[in-house]
Amino acid sequence: MTSKTWLVAWIGRTDHDAARGVGGVELGPIATALAESRRFDHIYLLTNYPFAQSQAYCEWLQDKLGYREDAVDLFEIALRSPIDYASIYEEVSKNLKAAGLPREDVALTFHLSPGTPAMAAIWIILAKTRFPATLIQTSRERGLERVDFRFDLTSDFLPEFLQRSGERIDRLTAGPKDPGAPFDKILHASPSMGEQIALARRIAVYDVPVLVLGETGTGKELFAEAIHATSARKSRPYLAVNCGAISPELANSELFGHKAGAFTGARSERKGHFREADGGTLFLDEIGELPLDAQVRLLRVLQAGEVTPLGQSSPVKVDTRVIAATHRDLSADVASGRFREDLFHRLAVGILRLPPLRERGADIELLLDAFLARINADAKGRPEAQEKALTPEARALLLSHSWPGNVRELYHTLVRASIWSPGPRIDAADAAAAILQPAQGRPSVLDRPLTPGFSLQDVLDEVSRSYITRALEQARGVKTAAARLVGLSSFQTLDNRMTQLGMTPFSKRTSK
Repeated sequence: MTSKTWLVAWIGRTDHDAARGVGGVELGPIATALAESRRFDHIYLLTNYPFAQSQAYCEWLQDKLGYREDAVDLFEIALRSPIDYASIYEEVSKNLKAAGLPREDVALTFHLSPGTPAMAAIWIILAKTRFPATLIQTSRERGLERVDFRFDLTSDFLPEFLQRSGERIDRLTAGPKDPGAPFDKILHASPSMGEQIALARRIAVYDVPVLVLGETGTGKELFAEAIHATSARKSRPYLAVNCGAISPELANSELFGHKAGAFTGARSERKGHFREADGGTLFLDEIGELPLDAQVRLLRVLQAGEVTPLGQSSPVKVDTRVIAATHRDLSADVASGRFREDLFHRLAVGILRLPPLRERGADIELLLDAFLARINADAKGRPEAQEKALTPEARALLLSHSWPGNVRELYHTLVRASIWSPGPRIDAADAAAAILQPAQGRPSVLDRPLTPGFSLQDVLDEVSRSYITRALEQARGVKTAAARLVGLSSFQTLDNRMTQLGMTPFSKRTSK
């Protein structure tokens, strides 16, 4: 069957300007498309401008390009707004359907350029669903172009959309949402925390190692628990281990196991945490504290999926997902040789960066209310218990605190304030007393009193000694690495500077 060709478009402001000869517009989008393409059998135009104005445009178009009067149809469309997607979709669909479209003997072309972006978006949707059509656009610079959207809404989008719709219906008909759902335990309102939760949900379904970065008390273990509980391993073991609490001498035994008699005191065989969590998830908190020799063994587990217990020559296969966490700057630890670079990259497949509480805005007040409600609920039934509430002054004081210990500090501060306040109201004095102040040492280098005997050079030397000591500790005595950390060119320069500062250069190795 021979198809007729129809061009369908909105009449836009630039088209009207071209007809009136204003604005330096010669043709406008519709006339450009007609002039640069094969001749269409029919031109089907929609307008939300005054009908007389658009009718004058149609007459100009017929004269300009030699189209017969019966080849051009004009339809007035009443829209709530030219950017109201729903109204545009409804009215255009109704109009095209009234014209008997789609038809087997009509090949439709929708012009995207005239009209508003919302109108163009609706053309795309209609072309890919109810009214199959070719899409074109025009511009002064490039003239007429075919627009090729290489997707099919019915196959690429609708199945996923319908699945999501089904899931929404299931949630609505399943009753109240489970308050214990894994990620629901992470209270938040801030976009920064919401982004990390959304990322964690995606990471959870992929069986890859995860590295959770964040200050102490930001909720790293809570994220690890939620990832495990959302993953395919949720019915298998979840084991949390604090690497900072394991002595360096026992790290290999604790994690990878040992045979009886493998070392002094090894009276019986130990499976090790990896085999204990086999099939599930092992959360390694404070991974930055793990000794280098244990890091080598951990790398082997991640690469080959096997552990070799101490005292045993043959490896044992394990299937354990690793979620690691640290408050340390692992990039700096890699640079200093404290942490293996290859292990870092093995762990950092899924990376989460948890924001500190001070950067979470409204989350502080949200957590205040939630924690106080929990504290009151926990205290119920005790003879001395009282329902506690914050005075406005106490709330303001707590909201203004920087919370260096993050969520953990906030919770324990509220517990202390609830215990210490004698009555049902926690006032500002109670709240202030409950906030732990950092230990008072010497005044900081910026706050030294300018008294007789003050020496700026002494202060600068003190700063230098402090940073050099820290660098040597971080570099584990490797002087070349320590020199690099404090910006010195070589370990010899570091030795000279230490001598000037009255520090004794020691004979630790100079390179890795």
